Amino acid sequence: MKKNRQLMVLVLGTLIFSASLSAQKQNDFKKEAVAIDYLNSSFETYDKIQKSIWATPELGFLEEKSSAVHQKHLTENGFKVESGVAGMPTAFIATYGSGSPVIGILAEFDALSGLSQDTVPYPKPLIVGGNGHGCGHHAFGTGSVAGGIAIKKWLESTKTKGTIKVFGTPAEEGGGGKVFFAKEGLFNDVDAVLDWHPGTANAVSIRTSLARISTIYHFSGISAHAAANPDQGRSALDGVEAMNQMVNALREHIPSDARIHYVITNGGGLSPNVVPAEAEVSYFVRAKNTKELFDIVARVDNAADGAALGTGTTVVKNRLGGAISPVLLNKPFSKLIQKHLERVGGVQWDERELAFAKEIAKTTGATQEDLEKVKTIEPFKEETFGQLLPASTDVGDVSWNVPVGSFNATVFVPGSAGHSWQNVASGGTTIGTKGLLVAAKVFSLTAIDLFTTPALLESIKADFKKSRGENYHYQPIVPDKGPELDYRVKKQ
Repeated sequence: MKKNRQLMVLVLGTLIFSASLSAQKQNDFKKEAVAIDYLNSSFETYDKIQKSIWATPELGFLEEKSSAVHQKHLTENGFKVESGVAGMPTAFIATYGSGSPVIGILAEFDALSGLSQDTVPYPKPLIVGGNGHGCGHHAFGTGSVAGGIAIKKWLESTKTKGTIKVFGTPAEEGGGGKVFFAKEGLFNDVDAVLDWHPGTANAVSIRTSLARISTIYHFSGISAHAAANPDQGRSALDGVEAMNQMVNALREHIPSDARIHYVITNGGGLSPNVVPAEAEVSYFVRAKNTKELFDIVARVDNAADGAALGTGTTVVKNRLGGAISPVLLNKPFSKLIQKHLERVGGVQWDERELAFAKEIAKTTGATQEDLEKVKTIEPFKEETFGQLLPASTDVGDVSWNVPVGSFNATVFVPGSAGHSWQNVASGGTTIGTKGLLVAAKVFSLTAIDLFTTPALLESIKADFKKSRGENYHYQPIVPDKGPELDYRVKKQ
């Protein structure tokens, strides 16, 4: 009888304890629901915002309308917005709350030149040669702003101490806007930064990136009549072509994971009978670390100088933005985001969206199985953590100043290439809106964990310090004149 009574007490105690835990979990879910419910009820709001930015694609440092839309929406939702930070008119920081911890969210909104495209599953530029959001930054910025506001509503309703900051960072595509944020120390008071990027899958970012330097080489020569007075002319275009030829020979003699690519942005005119007096070529050089990067850039510079000497021209080297660093990964942060990405789940397309995606897939070779993956979350693969992704981002410089956690959410149809018309087409539809709301929800849940569980934040900071090294000192490499605010003007 005594044993039975003890067993009953034990069972009753277990039930009470379980009920307590269940109630606690339910209570925690209710707290999170303030943010999640806001996002669930705001589809039309963020569909309208992302589509308005998609419809007015603006190049780096010229994102006046796009930046203004985000700033206005953040201001209307209780954020204090500081505009024109770090010497960039379209850059901003939107802040809500007070005290620690301080959690940041990165937002981008610049477009790409030459990628104008309608929201149809076949090539159809809206403006021939016009701009387009082939990298999805219209959704990127909108998802980040939505997540920031959802977190703000949770902080407000729960009266939790802490600060949320949305960093509006322009000109990721070549201008390196975040490097200037880092140079000005704008991340110094931030404990952790959340980042995402539109993609063709839902997955935590567990691969590092390439360092990058962007340079415009402007050649100047002497104009002359190409038939009557060729001896008096010195062709700037010859300088560009000679440089390109030497750099193409250089490719054989650089590390296999390095990249060099260029476009001639000014060929020197339209008349073959006029010796071009001005011409320029724009280069990206990428490498796995800054040491290799600077070595390759020096050799490309030598090719430019040699080309100028050999053609009797002069060359001016114009560095755009700064030297972009590789991304410094943070495993505890990545695993925390993975947890919440799995909680949120992938995107669910309706029949109309799926039909559109199937038409896009016909142009890329994607299968039905590929399309089904948008509903799922890619697993966290320890064996691939830290491998190289052959791309570059100015998020790298942020990651050497403060712990950064990044992930992708599906905004594009699987099988689509980066910077493609397919990306522009799908990103400007409700497919893009559903993806950005997945990102906003992951931001919300992750930030709530960071605000309420100090041990998580401490583990993230400890990993950051270990990976960066005890004696590390961030030294940004940027032009003395500051951001090249008009580098995209002549390409419009």
